[in-house]
Amino acid sequence: MPYFLRVCLAITAITISQPVMSFGDKATDAILSMQERAAFIDDITQKRVEQLLPRLMEESGIDLWLMISREYNEDPILKTLLPAKWLSARRTTMFVFVKGSNKSVKAYAIAPYKVGSIFEKAWDKNKHPDQWQALQALITEHDPVKIGINQSKHWAHADGLVATDKEKLLSTLPEKYQSRVVSAQALAVSWLEQRIPDEMLVYENIVAMAHEIIAQGFSNEVIKVGKTTSNDLVWWFRERVRALKLQTWFHPSINIQRKNKKNFDHVESFTNGYKDNVIMAGDLIHVDFGITYLRLNTDTQQHAYVLRQGEIVAPTELTSAFNTGNQLQDIFTGNFLQGRTGNEVLKRSRAQAIEQGLKPTIYTHPIGYHGHAAGTTLGMWDLQQGVKGSGEYPLHYNTAYSIELNNAIYLPSWQKEIRIMLEEEAYFDDQGVRYLDGRQTQLHLIENK
Repeated sequence: MPYFLRVCLAITAITISQPVMSFGDKATDAILSMQERAAFIDDITQKRVEQLLPRLMEESGIDLWLMISREYNEDPILKTLLPAKWLSARRTTMFVFVKGSNKSVKAYAIAPYKVGSIFEKAWDKNKHPDQWQALQALITEHDPVKIGINQSKHWAHADGLVATDKEKLLSTLPEKYQSRVVSAQALAVSWLEQRIPDEMLVYENIVAMAHEIIAQGFSNEVIKVGKTTSNDLVWWFRERVRALKLQTWFHPSINIQRKNKKNFDHVESFTNGYKDNVIMAGDLIHVDFGITYLRLNTDTQQHAYVLRQGEIVAPTELTSAFNTGNQLQDIFTGNFLQGRTGNEVLKRSRAQAIEQGLKPTIYTHPIGYHGHAAGTTLGMWDLQQGVKGSGEYPLHYNTAYSIELNNAIYLPSWQKEIRIMLEEEAYFDDQGVRYLDGRQTQLHLIENK
């Protein structure tokens, strides 16, 4: 059986359809060995170059896409194209993609070593002792009208060509080609944001893994009410991820809202500012947590409630408050439309939510190769009137997002306003928006024992 098919069958054999998983579902049984991961990553990268890149180069009008990186100072996009066994560039590594005929792309590496199986080695030191001469010869051979380099004002991910390498490039290019050098921003962002079907098969399971870990963390297996602290829980998440041979791309945070005089502070809540609070009965706990696996990232926020003595369900007041978070999600994702900018979606969604009596804050971002990825930004927590640059970028199909937002709501019994803060991975295509492993629709419950 082909390797890729075997991996996909192993993944789909695991039940991952429940919105909030228990840790008995074992999504993590599908975690691959390091060798299998490398084979899978290389297979996906080749498929993306063959299936996705030709269309993206055609749409962007770039004839030749050039990336140049020195070891340990890699262009973020070049890193997505390195063979899995290459953990960094080596010396100076150059990748060149040339738009060919019949909707194809030719991939070249001008580097001291052969770079995986995707790239044709394009540096013969006997013919061109200098690496930059080899690049010049390749460019001259293909005579591109537009040479795209990774420079971008609004996306750091697409701004990977450093000043020194750009200066060297322009000083060695024939004058004829210097005027043909343009920003490859549109191509670069499209490469990062768009997913192919084979990636989505595994992405659902990666999100299921994150859900499983959160469900375990929000349980009496981990939390001892009156003893476990928020900081204990934060570090449990870090240790659990390591034990599973996974990685996090940011330090998790635990936020506790409870019946006291402390008001919500957005910055404090996401910087672990609540520090080492002991988890108590009646607490509303929030986690912000993400993992990295097979070069893809998750970013999830969910809530749990600690039952008081005699309670078997959360108070109706809290349940109703939580439901407003799902209500805001529905309003927001209902406004996704191809070609509509992030700022337009944000404006429409906020207006509709406010009209329905909500108090929304929306700060959704693309996700994929990076946690806070390139693509359409749909608000930031401190920019609710729109985001310049990335918020003006239109939505495209076949893209993934962390649907991140919160609704503020007053709890009479607590005599203060709380925030229901939710974040779930979703995929946008011509069928609309779908959550990759469902979404949290009810509070996790932690028994007081």
